[in-house]
Amino acid sequence: MLEPWAMNHKGLRKHFAWWLYQRRDLERARCHHTTAEAEATSVKRLGLGVPVCVVPNGVDVPEIVRTAGSVNGGKAGGGKKKTALFLGRIYPVKGLPMLIEAWTRVRPEGWLLQIVGPDEAGHRAEVGKAVSAAGLGKVISFVGPLEGPAKTRAFLDADLFVLPTHSESFGMVVAEALAHALPVLTTTGAPWPMLPERGCGWWVDPTVDGIADGLRQATALDSATLHAMGVKGRALVAAEFGWERVAKAFVSLYEELIEA
Repeated sequence: MLEPWAMNHKGLRKHFAWWLYQRRDLERARCHHTTAEAEATSVKRLGLGVPVCVVPNGVDVPEIVRTAGSVNGGKAGGGKKKTALFLGRIYPVKGLPMLIEAWTRVRPEGWLLQIVGPDEAGHRAEVGKAVSAAGLGKVISFVGPLEGPAKTRAFLDADLFVLPTHSESFGMVVAEALAHALPVLTTTGAPWPMLPERGCGWWVDPTVDGIADGLRQATALDSATLHAMGVKGRALVAAEFGWERVAKAFVSLYEELIEA
C-alpha cells in the first residue's frame, strides 16, 4: 500500500486518508514490518520516525516431481506447445496490457499464454480487447480464478511464470512459482533482483520494451534449460524463505521490541 505506484493510483482519495488518519496511526507504531528491502526504503522515505525491519514472507515448498518435458506425469515434451503462466488479480497494477503488447511484438513460436485470476474493476475486458485487437485469441486464454489443487496444477503445467507488474511489496506469487520449480520473468516493480543473480529468472524494466526483451530470452530456451532454472529457483525459496527461518526472524524481532 505504501509503494509509490499504489499511493499514486487513485491518489486523491488515498492522500486524503493519509493526512486524515493513516499517517498518525503509523507514527504510533513501535516498528514497521516490511517484507523486502525495496519496501523498507519506500516506508523510510515517508519520514515517520519509526524503526523499519525486513522479514520476508514465509513460503510453502510443496513436494513435487518436475522434470524437463514432463510434470508429475502430466504433459510430455515432443514438440507440444510450452505455456507461460500469469497468476494474480486482473487489475491495472499487474501490468497485463504491457504483457499483451510485448507478446504481440515477440509472438514466440510454440508458446501459449495462460492468464489465471479474478477480474477486478472490469479490467479483464480491457485486457481482452487488447488480445482480440492483436489477433492473439488462439494463443492467449483467460482461465478465471483457481485455488487448491487446480492452482497447483496450473503451476506444474506451465514452463515459465510471468508477472509484468508495476509494483509489488513482496510478490508472493513469484515465490510460489519458484517453489513449484518454475523460472520467473518479472519486472523491477517486484523486489526480486536475485532472479538473474541466482540463475532462476529475469528481472526487467516495467516497460513493454523490457518485458519483450525478457520474453525473447526466456522463450528461446529449451525445456531442459528452463527446468534447470526452475530447480535453482526452488532451492532459493527453500533456503531463504522457509517457514523455520522466517519464524525465527519474527521471534527475534518481537524479543527485541519487548526488551526495548
